[in-house]
Amino acid sequence: MSGAGARQRHIAHLHLHAALTEAQYADIIELMSDVTPHVQAVPPDAVQLDLTSALRYFDLSPYDMVQTTMMRLKALYGIDSSAGLAGNRMLAAMAADASAPGDTTWVPVERAAEWLYPRPVTALPGIGRATASTLNRYGLHTIGQITDLPAGTLQRLLGVGQARLMAERAHGHDPRPVVPAEPATCLNADLVLDRDCLDPARHHRAVLGLAEQIGIRLRGESQVAGRLTLTVRYADRSSTTRTRALPEPTDHSPALATAALGLLTSLGLQRARVRSCTLRADGLLPAGSAHRQLSLDPADARARVVEAAADRARRRFGAEAVRPAALMD
Repeated sequence: MSGAGARQRHIAHLHLHAALTEAQYADIIELMSDVTPHVQAVPPDAVQLDLTSALRYFDLSPYDMVQTTMMRLKALYGIDSSAGLAGNRMLAAMAADASAPGDTTWVPVERAAEWLYPRPVTALPGIGRATASTLNRYGLHTIGQITDLPAGTLQRLLGVGQARLMAERAHGHDPRPVVPAEPATCLNADLVLDRDCLDPARHHRAVLGLAEQIGIRLRGESQVAGRLTLTVRYADRSSTTRTRALPEPTDHSPALATAALGLLTSLGLQRARVRSCTLRADGLLPAGSAHRQLSLDPADARARVVEAAADRARRRFGAEAVRPAALMD
């Protein structure tokens, strides 16, 4: 803590032991946002969470909060993870690196110096092979040996700037906050078919599925899209692109699907051998700042209620828990 009245931070670093697609990684970031709004992506397979404010809400200890989060990842996505829990981002990441899959290493603030002391200097972030080799030549192999070294000696070995940074890290200091990512300026969903496809029904289904993915991600990020772009690539490696502004910014999957399928129809595919499709949503706005034309159609209101319920089910039971009937195998 920086002072007697300062609140101790509790930072968790989760390393995900899985090869994740961009969409899967985005789903996991969204899941973590249900735990705390302070989530920072560490691509391609890690995430950091500031649990400080969440602990009071969930009335759990820091360790139990991490265990609950790891169990949700396992139950919803079948993903094993290793976790580190500490008072800052650097220590949490180092603790996660020291954890086996399924395990959590907790480094309380009062034990941070003791935990760091015997660890190799290469465990510190930013210590490359050349720096480690320089330190090793002078018999400096552990973090504890760095902390015991006079500042002037370390500066003569590494230079003033690098020595000061290494000393800060060796003492376990890292002031960086967990910073949620800025909202995306566009969202992409793509599908590569298992073989070149002539079937218009499969083209239709592919684009419908992409629109559903875009809708789920928009709602998960509390954004709406003002424009869609569809790109279709063919067996001969050529491609065709069409763009359409939406009647109003939306995150509603049926509206997105209608626009996307309209783009597909405008391509006039006849006997085209389609290799892949990509749907991009841009012109993104925060959902709260967008105006929606009120509809007198009760079916529209019912569809939005059902959509919200389906999103809640996906967050709780996984991305495949609810799917449109048209996309079922």
